[in-house]
Amino acid sequence: MSEPLRPAPLRLGIAGLGTVGIGVLKILRKEAAMLTARTGRDITVTAICARNRGKDRGVPLDGYAWEDDPVTLATRDDVDVFVELMGGSDGPAKAATEAALNAGKDVVTANKAMLAVHGQALAEQAEGAGRVIRFEAAVAGGIPVVKALTEGLAGNNVTRILGVMNGTCNYILTRMQSAGLPYDIVFQEASDLGYLEADPNLDVGGIDAGHKLALLASIAFGTRVAFDDMELEGIGRITIDDIRAAEDMGYKIKLLGVSKMTDRGLEQRMAPCLVPATSPLGQLEGGTNMVVLEGDAVGQIVLRGAGAGEGPTASAVLGDICDIARGFRLPVFGQPADSLRDATPAVSTTPAPYYVRLTLQDKPGALAKVASVLAEAEVSIHRMRQYDHTGGRAPVLIVTHKTPRKALDKALQGMAATGVVEGEPVALRIEAV
Repeated sequence: MSEPLRPAPLRLGIAGLGTVGIGVLKILRKEAAMLTARTGRDITVTAICARNRGKDRGVPLDGYAWEDDPVTLATRDDVDVFVELMGGSDGPAKAATEAALNAGKDVVTANKAMLAVHGQALAEQAEGAGRVIRFEAAVAGGIPVVKALTEGLAGNNVTRILGVMNGTCNYILTRMQSAGLPYDIVFQEASDLGYLEADPNLDVGGIDAGHKLALLASIAFGTRVAFDDMELEGIGRITIDDIRAAEDMGYKIKLLGVSKMTDRGLEQRMAPCLVPATSPLGQLEGGTNMVVLEGDAVGQIVLRGAGAGEGPTASAVLGDICDIARGFRLPVFGQPADSLRDATPAVSTTPAPYYVRLTLQDKPGALAKVASVLAEAEVSIHRMRQYDHTGGRAPVLIVTHKTPRKALDKALQGMAATGVVEGEPVALRIEAV
């Protein structure tokens, strides 16, 4: 009796040979036999593409065909899966992805920006052509959170997603706390270490993490990706005084993403928050990511791991490639793209305590005016601390009782009209996790 024929090799075309692309090549070269055993077929690379052909990347590339144009690479007859690792919401990445789908190729990508902006259109194109787009590496590095939502938790109504999804911001905030250093110094340190994107605001402005949250929300709640509707705030206004005050009260400051579906619509916010120092999120250090998923049947699931880097992100890319090699196919966002509904954006009305830092002019009656504004907005003070006066200024820290954000915003507007508050107050939600 003859043995069954092994399926033909799965042939990859890889566009982008930065940290992740080289990581993928290393795993493919080192673990070829293991990948074949696990998928039942060989996985090979036939062609590659990058901006600089002559750069020494520490991996032999002479065994692969080279293309200068990613669109040409994506449409080669000897490529079955186009692996897009270039990045960018538009430009070559989008053009090559569309070309690959038009040419009947499946796509694996780590590009959260492209999917956050064009995910619905690309999903419709892929599914219309009978192709798949896999993007585990686009969210939280090596953490298999996309697979958890689309597969392991498919039997749940997801009630809430929250987490720390940008390792650079978490590094900056934990470094400020552990070393007692101001934001500007740690920001430069992160830049020198190569932790920041070419446009640093993608990291510290919360945009990168917001892209990731928008993708997870689409899967979890069956909605079209709605990144433009997200409440977004970065960490640039966080000072070492905020870090110390939070620590003194038993909290840590994290850039925290939260999304949930309510009767009013979809809440999505990415902003610095205070979380209990003893909570799993509060204990998260350095560049590590953590995503918390809550479902009606499973309860709470906590996923923790490396959110970036060569090995973790390449691991996620290979996981998607292996699924395609096995013949596993799934709609891009876990259900058919044409069944995803438009999400009505909603701002959280759930009352929460808030941390408020403001600077008052050092003159009689200033604090009384602020207290009066808070009372008129029906915001109750839980505790308040006034620091040493310097240069005619009086730093004040207020922690409120639970209050709706709408009431707090009314109070902040009223403070600006008092004439005794200098600059813009910093207000951070204290999140129950």
